[in-house]
Amino acid sequence: MKSTNHLRMMVYASLFAALTAAGAFLAIPIGPVPIVLQNLFVFLAGLLLGSRWGVWSVAIYLMTGALGLPIFAGGTGGIARLAGPTGGYLLGYLPAVFVIGVLSEKLPKKPLFSVLAMIAGALIVYACGVPWLKTVTGMAWSKALSAGLYPFLPGDALKIAAAVPLARMLKEFIRT
Repeated sequence: MKSTNHLRMMVYASLFAALTAAGAFLAIPIGPVPIVLQNLFVFLAGLLLGSRWGVWSVAIYLMTGALGLPIFAGGTGGIARLAGPTGGYLLGYLPAVFVIGVLSEKLPKKPLFSVLAMIAGALIVYACGVPWLKTVTGMAWSKALSAGLYPFLPGDALKIAAAVPLARMLKEFIRT
């Protein structure tokens, strides 16, 4: 029975890696950091798969993209994307999904706590992404915040609002 559950979780992790990749194709280029749906699927992976399998999901996604498959925003891939302006955001998905997963495992299964877990995850992505963007591009802090944080806050709020009912609905189908 344990091996069946392990296999099921590997399939779910792979599925969320694929969904994260699909979310990257829905990109709106607004500067060095595009608006994407990737983080919606990272949030959902943390909520639904937990810390361990959520991290595996994001790790699969990042490794596949780093190996050259065109699954990052704009249909790009390769290790250079992780070193570019968006690399901090991409790498920030790992600690973000871990924290979302831990919080969803430890806190009561209420929508408010799911929202708080995803807010914590989004803050981690920004804490990794904005300084990276500043460093890689040589932007001033004000410019890095204007290009890599402020435009994304309303969309992330909408993604978090959408993730709560999606997670509740999908939880019935995903047995962890």
